[in-house]
Amino acid sequence: MEEFVTIIGAGLAGSEAALQLAKRGIKVKLYEMRPDKTTGAHTTDACAEFVCSNSLGSSEITNAGGLLKREMEILGGELIKIAKENSVPAGNALAIAREDFSNAVTERIMKDDNIELIRQEITEIPQGNVIIASGPLTSDNLTKSIQNFTKTEHLYFFDAIAPIVEIDSIDFDKAFWGSRYDKGEASYINCPMNKEEYEKFYNILINAPRIENHNVDKEAKFFESCLPVEVLASRGIDTLRFGPLKPVGLVDKRTGIENYAVVQLRQDNSAKTLFNLVGFQTNLKWGAQKELVHSIPGLENANIVRYGVMHRNTFINSSVVLNSTFEAKARPGLFFAGQITGTEGYTESIAGGLVAGINMYKRLKGKEPIVFPKETMIGGLTNYVTDKAHLAHISKRDGSLRYLPPQPINSNWAIVAPIELKKSERKNKKLKCELLAKRALKVIFEMQL
Repeated sequence: MEEFVTIIGAGLAGSEAALQLAKRGIKVKLYEMRPDKTTGAHTTDACAEFVCSNSLGSSEITNAGGLLKREMEILGGELIKIAKENSVPAGNALAIAREDFSNAVTERIMKDDNIELIRQEITEIPQGNVIIASGPLTSDNLTKSIQNFTKTEHLYFFDAIAPIVEIDSIDFDKAFWGSRYDKGEASYINCPMNKEEYEKFYNILINAPRIENHNVDKEAKFFESCLPVEVLASRGIDTLRFGPLKPVGLVDKRTGIENYAVVQLRQDNSAKTLFNLVGFQTNLKWGAQKELVHSIPGLENANIVRYGVMHRNTFINSSVVLNSTFEAKARPGLFFAGQITGTEGYTESIAGGLVAGINMYKRLKGKEPIVFPKETMIGGLTNYVTDKAHLAHISKRDGSLRYLPPQPINSNWAIVAPIELKKSERKNKKLKCELLAKRALKVIFEMQL
């Protein structure tokens, strides 16, 4: 009987897992419910579609996300390689032309003799060797099946998407090209605001009507790193000026002025015709979004080709359900990968697919699975979401030991094993990151996969 692996979901994690297995000679049946059934957030039927931002974050290894990408490169990550082949200028960040990227991944999968892409919704967890990479937008039927399997409460948070505009509709008499602190090429479009313009923008934002959604209004839990712009604004008039509209390091060379606030736009496609508003995830009504965008200097006549929307994201309690290899404790041969495990972010999703794909291969070949060391960013991430120790707390009411519900996590320096530093070095954050990154890459290079 032919040995094969069933993968549910052809997003970032599922596509990476499929390619990892296929290049090792394992047959894969990759199931994707789109286009027959949509998610409410995806707009195409292509594999590995970027739904929100088109950026994978910093490429510098002294940045946690940058180190994660470098680790995957060393380990033979396929989607990171494809992302670099379809990148667009974004300073020190790795941003992609989203359609080119997903089309390239789809083509790789379609041409691989070891992968069969099946356009069909899976409503129950299949038997056999399975990787569930259905993502945060898992269908209701499969969600119920997973919930029955895990015997735990299914968790969720709300995520939002930012608007995209056409470059030809931007007024460059007001907007200017530049990257923060002039790092890398001038690849961002910057729309500067003075104090009066910012206050006008802020007043429109805090008074703008939101899309009515009973579940969002009643249950809203937002991921802190991806807050809707209106939620950020509700925390105070200057919150945005210290967040996505931060003007520091952005000087218009035509005037020499560092403005009161700056809205940045990042290239979204390879043709350089579409740009998304950085940090502008939103759930405002579309008419209100249009008024808000048009209140930004340089975007008064911007043609909005995609409005922001909000969607509910689902994830399991991995600390109860999974081993640090991403294999289910209660069922050998069943793995989970990507955002459904409680990781957040594109790079982190790809990493989950890589871990699940490699460890599924190890299981099929009767080899010990890889437990990535906590000294690495991959290991920090996988161990964090599958370890409930950090969720423990002592109840103030009765002194009993209880566990807090998990929250989605990005790659960050706090999840990797600490490093010994001299007293004089402890306040030098840059040095600390450099040493942590150097140690992690040494460990990765020495690993035997």
